[in-house]
Amino acid sequence: MVILVMATSVQSQGGLKAGFYSSSCPGAEAIVRSTVESHFKKDPTVAAGLLRLHFHDCFVQGCDGSVLIAGSSAERSALPNLGLRGFEVIDDAKTQLEASCPGVVSCADILALAARDSVDLSDGPSWQVPTGRRDGRVSSSQGLNLPSPLDSVTVQRQKFAAKGLDDHDLVTLVGAHTIGQTDCQFFRYRLYNFTTTGNADPSISQSFLAQLQTLCPKDGDGTKRVALDIDSQNKFDVSFFKNVRDGKGVLESDQRLWEDAATRNIVQNYAGTIRGLLGFRFDFEFPKAMIKMSSIEVKTGSDGEIRKICSKFN
Repeated sequence: MVILVMATSVQSQGGLKAGFYSSSCPGAEAIVRSTVESHFKKDPTVAAGLLRLHFHDCFVQGCDGSVLIAGSSAERSALPNLGLRGFEVIDDAKTQLEASCPGVVSCADILALAARDSVDLSDGPSWQVPTGRRDGRVSSSQGLNLPSPLDSVTVQRQKFAAKGLDDHDLVTLVGAHTIGQTDCQFFRYRLYNFTTTGNADPSISQSFLAQLQTLCPKDGDGTKRVALDIDSQNKFDVSFFKNVRDGKGVLESDQRLWEDAATRNIVQNYAGTIRGLLGFRFDFEFPKAMIKMSSIEVKTGSDGEIRKICSKFN
């Protein structure tokens, strides 16, 4: 396990600081960690679910736990969020935290900590998470501008830039696809009728195309799950970048990163040429990008509230 301590300037982004609960709830981070670990032992795919949940939270109204609110008009009922999972892990951690430190730890912070723990448990890096986020009081299924698997690099770049994230952050954070799965329905169009002549997406390597067509037949089950990183689905490593370099990106948005000069350069760097040599670089850059992302539009001080139950406002 690599523990990375970032410079203090990074640590205090947006009024957050590492160890925010060290006196108000000293066991907070350990409680979140043990909760994530117990769920992870039963199902390692929950790690990717929690990482994605945090990402989707931060991209809509900032990292304020708005994605956790239940209800038909709430954020999590919006179309891009219907596949989100891991809510029960956050609820479980919250129940335990309320028992030991009532009204102290926010749901937004639990989610940020759980995302870090998920990466660490999947053999990725660990880092100190700046905490002190407060929970938002708004959650709406309207007007979400989340990245989509259909997005070109230009569109991805615009969506990330709107949140203060640059090309380097974009490629680094998409590297989270080294763990996790998607459904056949989100990429099957690339395998059969992608071009006007009815052929597959030419950016998919031939051998990989055959593999994907076997996994996702033309008229098969669209909800069938397929790993985003075919080589090591539950291991947080750089093989995702090697796959993109080799025409083995599952989602169109991932594969497109190889076709834009700026993003291609970053993918190439992470993929490395000498095995293992540059893998460490991703281990170092991913925490930095996560700290930056997890401080998007955060609510601190007296803004927002500390929810008692993560799925509903106080």
